[in-house]
Amino acid sequence: MTYQQTLDYIYAQLPMFSRVGAAAIKPGFENINALCAFLGAPQTKIKCIHIAGTNGKGSVSHMLASILQSQGYKTGLYTSPHLTDFRERIRINGKMISEAEVVAFIEKIQPEIGRLAPSFFEITVAMAFDHFAKEAVDVAVIETGLGGRLDSTNIIRPVVSVITNIGLDHVQLLGDTLPKIAGEKAGIIKEGIPVVIGETHPETAPVFIEKARELDAPIHFADQVYHAENWYYQEETLIAEVSKQDAVDHLRYAMELSGAYQVKNLLTVLETCRQLRQLHIVLDEDAVAKGIAHTKKLSGLHGRWETIHKNPKIILDVAHNEDGIRQVLNQLELTSYRKLHLVLGMVKDKDIDKVLSLLPASAVYYFTQANLPRALPAVELAEKAGGFQLKGTVWPDVNAALDAAKAQAHTDDLVLVCGSIFLIGEVKEHFSH
Repeated sequence: MTYQQTLDYIYAQLPMFSRVGAAAIKPGFENINALCAFLGAPQTKIKCIHIAGTNGKGSVSHMLASILQSQGYKTGLYTSPHLTDFRERIRINGKMISEAEVVAFIEKIQPEIGRLAPSFFEITVAMAFDHFAKEAVDVAVIETGLGGRLDSTNIIRPVVSVITNIGLDHVQLLGDTLPKIAGEKAGIIKEGIPVVIGETHPETAPVFIEKARELDAPIHFADQVYHAENWYYQEETLIAEVSKQDAVDHLRYAMELSGAYQVKNLLTVLETCRQLRQLHIVLDEDAVAKGIAHTKKLSGLHGRWETIHKNPKIILDVAHNEDGIRQVLNQLELTSYRKLHLVLGMVKDKDIDKVLSLLPASAVYYFTQANLPRALPAVELAEKAGGFQLKGTVWPDVNAALDAAKAQAHTDDLVLVCGSIFLIGEVKEHFSH
C-alpha cells in the first residue's frame, strides 16, 4: 500500500471518535493488550510520563517533551487528535513518524485488525508504543485520549502521572459532575507512582487525594508548590514570574505559548519537572527555560492562542468546551482590538448552549462547521446562537468564513477562530498550501 492508501484504509476500517463520536469507543483493554502482545509488549520497554486532564493536557505534554528534548533526552511524544497530518500524533524530538513507518506498521498488524476490529485510537496508541520502543527513546510523554481510567493509553506504568485540571467535557461519557469526571481522570493514578495535580479544586481534590491514598501514590498539587507572582507581555511572548514554596528567588520564564491561561499549565509542568528530578532524571534549569521558551518550535504544537496574520490580527485557539472558552474570554480582556469577529463552529456532543451563553453579543459572528459527521451544521449553530442574541452569517466551511471575516475586518480588528479543534486543523491546512 502507498501511504495515502494506508490512511484511507485505517480511516475507512476503524471507527474514529473525532469523526463519529461515542460510537467509536471500545471500552476496556482487551484490544490494546492484544495488539501490544502481538507487538512484543512495547509499552513495557519505554519510560513514560502519563498526562490526563480536561484542558491543558496537550500544552503540558508538549512543554514537557520540549524540556526533555532540550536536556538532550531522546523524547517520544504521543498526542491526539491531529490538526492537519495524521503523523503529528507520534513524534520523536519533534519529528513526526515517517510515512514509510506508518505503512509498515499497518501492513504488519493488518491480520490483527481483521481479527480484533480495534478502534482507530487503539491502533494509533499501539503504533506509538511500537515506534518509541523500536527507536529506544529515553522517555515518552503520553497524553490520554479521553478520560483516563478506560483510555487505551492506560496500560502503561509511568514514572509520573499528571492530571492538569477538571472541567465539564464529554459529560455523556465521563459523568455530569466534576467529581465524576475527576474519578475517570484519577484512573491513571498507579500504585506507588507519584501524581501531579495541576489545580486544587474543592470538588475534585478529595477525589484525587482518596485515590492516591488507596494506591499509596505520593500526590502533589502544583499550585500549592508554585505560584505565579506576575506575568506580562513582551510583544508576542508571555513572561511569567513564578515563586516556589520555601524559596526566596523568583523564577522567570519566557513562554512561546502566549495565552495567559498557559501560566496555570506552566505551574503543572514545573512541579512535574521537580518530581522527575526526585526520580534522578536530570533536568537543569537552563533546559527547563529553553523548553518552555521554544515549545512550538521544538515540539510542533499549534492552535493555542496562535497568531497567523496581522492587520487584522487573526488568532486560532482550539478552545471547545466551557472551561476552554472562559480562558479565551479572559485572554480577550487582555487583548486590545477595535472590534471582535468570531468564526465559530462546534461539534454536536458539546454543551453548545453553555458555550453560547458565555460569548459576547457585541462580536460579529461567522457560523461555520468542520468537515466531519460530528460537526453541528452551521445553520443549526446560528439558530441556537440567535437565542443568545449572537448575530452573524452562515458559511459552508471555515476557510470561506475566515475569508469573509478578514475582508470585513478593519486593520485594528481581531478575528478569532475557535469552538472546535477540527476547525483549526482545516484553517492550518488551508494556510499551509
